[in-house]
Amino acid sequence: MKRILITGGAGFIGSHLCERLVNEGNDIICLDNFFTGSKDNIRHLINNNRFELIRHDIIKEYFAEVDMIYNLACPASPVHYQYNPIKTVKTSVMGIINMLGLAKRCKARILQASTSEVYGDPKIHPQNEEYKGNVNPIGIRSCYDEGKRCAETLMMDYHRQNNVDIKIARIFNTYGPKMALNDGRVVSNFILQALKNEPVTIYGDGSQTRAFCYVDDMVEALIRLMNSENFTGPVNLGNPHEFTILEFAKLIIKLTNSNSKIVFAPLPSDDPIQRLPDISLAKEKLAWEPKIDIETGLIKTIQYFENVLKTL
Repeated sequence: MKRILITGGAGFIGSHLCERLVNEGNDIICLDNFFTGSKDNIRHLINNNRFELIRHDIIKEYFAEVDMIYNLACPASPVHYQYNPIKTVKTSVMGIINMLGLAKRCKARILQASTSEVYGDPKIHPQNEEYKGNVNPIGIRSCYDEGKRCAETLMMDYHRQNNVDIKIARIFNTYGPKMALNDGRVVSNFILQALKNEPVTIYGDGSQTRAFCYVDDMVEALIRLMNSENFTGPVNLGNPHEFTILEFAKLIIKLTNSNSKIVFAPLPSDDPIQRLPDISLAKEKLAWEPKIDIETGLIKTIQYFENVLKTL
């Protein structure tokens, strides 16, 4: 049994991680400021004596005795991280400084939830961990991209200078139940529009590509990375099966039996054209690759959104 701190624990991935680690018998401290997280995501855990929920913003210091820290705190969708870009940078940079300080004091192992966004609009395809990225440092997405890149820098510097035990996960597009309705990401947008028989909106011509990893697979990868030895990362975690956005929209319309039509809108600034992980390193070091196929995962996600819409 470990005492584990999960920042952003009431968020999408964080809440699934809390549930999994509680069920495995660990003591969990869930820290969240509820900017994008929701109590509904972890409500079923609140009466569990191995689970503790604390409202806290990691921009401010936090003190506890813990064995492990999963740092997932940061808005991850463009709608949310562009709403208050300065706050986004502070969360990524000041937040990780505080968590690394805690890890140093406690001699705790810390995992940073980084992102595929560190690669920007990539010039190589698929992206491996050696690729340094093609990021616009002054664009509307840079608060998130550069914040996460700086967080990786701080992780490595604390590791080299202070011997902090670190893990860096570069998370690619993840989907599943507990995604926020208003997060503006392609999976939730398409599913909600299709369920309501509204036009499904594609930004650009739909030829841009993405790969989608089901949340249970992602949680498994994060836990394997945290429990790995003699490996800091960074490591790509995601699904290596590529879809064009147009193909993806058509698949969701089919799975929802929707009457929706596809409409096109201008592509936002700095939106990457291709995004696909090379997960060779994850296979080698973690013996991990996604197990849940896209249709199975989407059906579970669609059922979740159907149930949410019934309560509105």
